[in-house]
Amino acid sequence: MKYILFFIVLFPTILLAQDSSFSNPILPGGHPDPSICRVGDDYYIVNSTFEYFPALPIHHSKDLVNWELIGYGLHRKEQASGVVNLIDVQQNGGIHAPTIRYHEGLFYIIVTNIYGSKVPGLPGQNVNFIITAKNPAGPWSDPHVIEGAPGIDPDIFFDDDGKVYFIGTHKPDEPNENGIGEIWVQELDLQNWKLKGKRSSVWKGACGGCCVEGPHIYKENGLYYLLIAEGGTGLNHAVMIAASQQIRGPYDPNPRNPILTSRHLSNNYWVHSTGHADLVELPDGRWYMVALGKRSDVNGSTNMGRETHLIPVVWEPAIIRWQQVSDTVWEPVEYLWPVCAPETGRVERHQKLPFPNQPQYRNDAFSDNFDADQLQYDWNFRRVPQDNTYSLTAKKGNLRLYLKPQVQALRTQYSFIGFRQKENNFEYAAKMAFSPKTEKSEAGISVMQQDNNYINFTIKKTDNDMVLQLVVKGRNEESQTIKQQLLKKYNGNIILKLISKNKRYHYLYSLNGGASFETFQETSDELVLCYGYIGTNIGIYASSNGKTTNEYADFDWISYKGFPDY
Repeated sequence: MKYILFFIVLFPTILLAQDSSFSNPILPGGHPDPSICRVGDDYYIVNSTFEYFPALPIHHSKDLVNWELIGYGLHRKEQASGVVNLIDVQQNGGIHAPTIRYHEGLFYIIVTNIYGSKVPGLPGQNVNFIITAKNPAGPWSDPHVIEGAPGIDPDIFFDDDGKVYFIGTHKPDEPNENGIGEIWVQELDLQNWKLKGKRSSVWKGACGGCCVEGPHIYKENGLYYLLIAEGGTGLNHAVMIAASQQIRGPYDPNPRNPILTSRHLSNNYWVHSTGHADLVELPDGRWYMVALGKRSDVNGSTNMGRETHLIPVVWEPAIIRWQQVSDTVWEPVEYLWPVCAPETGRVERHQKLPFPNQPQYRNDAFSDNFDADQLQYDWNFRRVPQDNTYSLTAKKGNLRLYLKPQVQALRTQYSFIGFRQKENNFEYAAKMAFSPKTEKSEAGISVMQQDNNYINFTIKKTDNDMVLQLVVKGRNEESQTIKQQLLKKYNGNIILKLISKNKRYHYLYSLNGGASFETFQETSDELVLCYGYIGTNIGIYASSNGKTTNEYADFDWISYKGFPDY
């Protein structure tokens, strides 16, 4: 029996429905920029993935609080190896701010790929594109690039008169020093995947803040509602909304803007930077919002990055202006507006369940014994992997990770595969067989924040000896070998374990199949601290460090368990 089976029994799924409540975030770990749609009683969320592949994870739920990862929008190398380039994309680039919608039997995801130039001073290329599928689990189509569509964070809107619109962002004709963006609307021809007709600039945002982005249009109460993100992705992030009787405006801003933010709260509130939202109506007429937010773990930062949260919404009237109807009489013009978290006005850690008879269950464990013929959906590569990076058939019941000359570096395809860290406190272990003959060959486990910020706990061949080492690469720092230790009794098999507890990382290893573990080192958990954009991934890594070799590491199993702090 594999060790991993014992690990699963030890940490069962936890029922969280105490007092008929659920806990935020509903999608823990790096799940930013959520977009949601409903089809009947089924709900689907898609999130940004940046340089990771497969890209655009799609989660499904029946109750808004329990979510299952069912597939990815970009799941074939061919989808991400052409105009949509995830092969050598820069870190923090790639897939940004998708929108998912359903119309007449077809699912649509519209999204931006941000690709920066490799040559300093030369502009990069942002590509807005659409993919479609009959089944949200896939397969999804090849990208349909929408030419002549500037900006980022596109939205697609199906009007009830049969017209389809592209809603995007661009720089206004007269941008000011705050970098204010602007939302534009243009009709979209889905037969030819082209924009047509006039482009109309419709709104520059509510409060004169920066970074007007993430638009979504809805048609409710006889009005067009334009929801946007504003204020940047940091502490001033916010959700704004405006309404109009015509899709091209003019749009009247909600006098209660922002309708969701944490900018008015202490930086020590449990979650901050809330924003970039999407709305969904339930079959019974109730409404909810999904929005990103960051936990306030260490100086306002978190290793989980931006996560997806669920917020209840009600609609209430508010006067937008007074209009004169006679010489002496003025009447109010009143619209209905969404009110987020009506009881408190903020994202709460615990909220009342949307469906009282459907409690939230949370299993913060992830394990893989590699007995299947495909990788589990949780696994991600940084960029589209090179051919022959791994195999699930070369050794039955193992993942074989091949050593490539490439190391962790900017815009590079290297042999790393990981999954999202979901909690500060966790245990992670991997059983590895590794007997290299080539000098400098290494393999083991890795905690990956970005190409230039990671921790590697690996076995490395050095001077014909097998050495266990801990290497840390701090952001804007040279990599440092924290410790090396000769493994005299190493027989080619090892279990590497990382325990994160009370803001400390504890590194352990076992040479006897897990019967006992030796402590190797201890460090702070802030060495790979996320500064707010992309969450940390934990996984396995292998490299021949510049040499060409056919060597590999075989991983018998991996196991991860997070320990939530609520």
